[in-house]
Amino acid sequence: MPIVVNLGVMMAKRKIRGKELATEIGITEQNLSLLRNSKVKGVRFSTLEKICQTLECQPGDILEFVQDDFNPES
Repeated sequence: MPIVVNLGVMMAKRKIRGKELATEIGITEQNLSLLRNSKVKGVRFSTLEKICQTLECQPGDILEFVQDDFNPES
């Protein structure tokens, strides 16, 4: 998967638990867990904005593009 979610890493750096972050940004702990474990296909910009405000970070600190080694033309 080319997009890696580093939310768990950022939460650990900021020493914030899932329950606390979920409450702060207004989503369920279950949805936060799905996001943290890369089990979602998308995230709303409003949710990403709240996460960044709460964790005092940039979207690039949470989402990372990793080049896929798969090349179908080879």
